[in-house]
Amino acid sequence: MTTNVSRRDFAKIAGLGAAATALAGLGLASCSGGQGGGAAQSDTRIKVAASPTPHAQILTEAIAPLLKDKGFTLKVDEFNDYVQPNVAVQEGDEDANYFQHTPYLDNYNEENKTSIVSVVAVHYEPFGLYAGKRKSLAELADGDTVAVPSDATNEARALLLLQQEGLLKLRADAGVKATVRDIVENPKNLQFKELEAALVPRALQDVAIAAINANFAIEAGLSVSKDALARESASGTAATTYANIIAVNAGQENSEKTKALVAAATSPEVRDYINRTFDGAVLPIF
Repeated sequence: MTTNVSRRDFAKIAGLGAAATALAGLGLASCSGGQGGGAAQSDTRIKVAASPTPHAQILTEAIAPLLKDKGFTLKVDEFNDYVQPNVAVQEGDEDANYFQHTPYLDNYNEENKTSIVSVVAVHYEPFGLYAGKRKSLAELADGDTVAVPSDATNEARALLLLQQEGLLKLRADAGVKATVRDIVENPKNLQFKELEAALVPRALQDVAIAAINANFAIEAGLSVSKDALARESASGTAATTYANIIAVNAGQENSEKTKALVAAATSPEVRDYINRTFDGAVLPIF
């Protein structure tokens, strides 16, 4: 897909930009996951790249206070795309990131020859179908357009959800790598508008329905529990396959920073916070 080529190019450019910024900065502390003997603040500060909602919110409101009690200061840097958080970890500008699931990370590593690894699964966000020009799935007409994320893993997730709702059928072996080329039955002749995941909610007025990641649905003011026309089955494999993870550079899995971050992220306090805050749009997986 041409989107994968541009994504790799963008990652390289973003990586060079991050490196240049680091060289230009006058700060003395190292930002590379606890490597290099920086000042005391460097040793106790944990930098995490995250999507704004719900990831940064969970980090700031629930995880940061627990880390503070253990002597660590959490700095959360928010990103609105699915490329730069991995670039930032890869380049050593962030100690960890929290925004993606394992299939996306595996695909990113394969495309970019990187070695970023998952250290813990924190939560699951049910993927949903949302109304655009059509207010129900039953209203879908022949040739209607469906907006889906363009990245490989989330496009597959959208197509699997459409299959779950009987709107199309995929090749039996397509699985989590499905693309529109794997559609073998499309009775309504649905057309697909592939967009960067963060942009899908903005396309609702132009398409019949859209398949949206829960975090971007929340940011767009949509309620997963009330507004979604359909959601991934909680009894299916999606909950574990697409659990959102905290990831670090290979070799940093057992650093003191990583162990402290994992312990806080999987605490009873964080579980309770997620359950009472997100109205079913975000579910703890630990």
